[in-house]
Amino acid sequence: MNYRAPRGTYDILPEDQAYWRFVTEQTRQVCELYGYEQIDVPVFEQTALFERGVGETTDIVEKEMYTFLDRSDESMTLRPEFTAGICRAYAERKLHGRPQPLRLYTIGPAFRYERPQAGRYRQFHQVDVEVLGSQDPAIDLEVMQVAWQIYEAVGIKGLSFQVNSTGCPACRPGYIQTLKSWYEQRLDGICGDCRRRYGQNPLRLLDCKKEACSAMADEAPRIAKSLCNDCDDHFGRLRSYLDALDRPYEVNHRMVRGFDYYTKTVFEVWAEGIGAQNAVCGGGRYDGLIGMVGGPETPAIGFASGIERIILTMKQEGIEPPDTPKPSVFVAYLGAEAKKAAVLLAQELRTAGIRTAALWEDRSLKAQMKQADRLGAGCVLIIGEDEVKDGVVTVRRMADSTQATVPRADVVEAVSGGDAP
Repeated sequence: MNYRAPRGTYDILPEDQAYWRFVTEQTRQVCELYGYEQIDVPVFEQTALFERGVGETTDIVEKEMYTFLDRSDESMTLRPEFTAGICRAYAERKLHGRPQPLRLYTIGPAFRYERPQAGRYRQFHQVDVEVLGSQDPAIDLEVMQVAWQIYEAVGIKGLSFQVNSTGCPACRPGYIQTLKSWYEQRLDGICGDCRRRYGQNPLRLLDCKKEACSAMADEAPRIAKSLCNDCDDHFGRLRSYLDALDRPYEVNHRMVRGFDYYTKTVFEVWAEGIGAQNAVCGGGRYDGLIGMVGGPETPAIGFASGIERIILTMKQEGIEPPDTPKPSVFVAYLGAEAKKAAVLLAQELRTAGIRTAALWEDRSLKAQMKQADRLGAGCVLIIGEDEVKDGVVTVRRMADSTQATVPRADVVEAVSGGDAP
């Protein structure tokens, strides 16, 4: 039987690792620049956590979760997103006892059963950034700035924000009723999914991408006219900070995001020139979620960005990451005694922190030199019977094929100090 990777998954091959290394390293540097600490949560959690946290009527919970019974017949789900798990950890581990606000980030895989397409997979990887313990709009701005700076750090240009406020439990119910009343006479003009959303989750009517539904949503009442004073002030101050920083943004009244837990600020970062799906990340505020999963009432905000989406954008814009480091040295040998000496030398070089490769297949010197060239080694250390007998090593520089004989005791110093020919 010929086995294949499951649909919607893929292998990250060595030639793509430079992108992954670059994106994750830049992400960590930016997050730590802003004072964020890394946290890792389980790949699977109790199903009820996501049903409660993400929302039972969302597409993710209804259609996309990978759910299974464990050997104790308890329902478990591979995480479709990170925020619910981080909120569970915040509540369970009593992280509210630490200095607030708590700034956290994590990087890892998540899982959703959805239609695979460019930049979107069933196993995918996310950068997730969260701030827990503050409801100040300046924190909203900071989180948005972290996202912006990550994309700048990897070379993505033409960035802008899409922002909106989804209100709060005090003002959102009134807007939802206004929205339902407006759609009530227009139900025949929307798709079946939207007719279902009308009864279950009316805000998602604004998020449908089908042409007829999208055109209708453009004409729908806007939440800005229904915001309470607190939400209106919060959104106004956030926009004033964006103006002060001269960050380009657009108020997108249709933006509600895909999770039920959002309150007040929601946002996306868009990049020019990457096709119809021009959002490279999305997030927002979720002031009630930690209380919903058993913790104290705690305001919070965060975002997630798919690493695959970042890398796809980099490739589309012709952004090349730094090359993966190549071996500095290749150790070649001829004969059994020389092989033993080569094994010892290779280990000594690696202990000294020098990237070292070898073939170890008892091949000809010509074959070993070809391998060194393919690997991009800077120089080759050659040990044969004469070298073993004389206590020396022949050092050949690959750039110009010059070579010299170096005493065995001086080889590590010569290579590490750049004194090799």
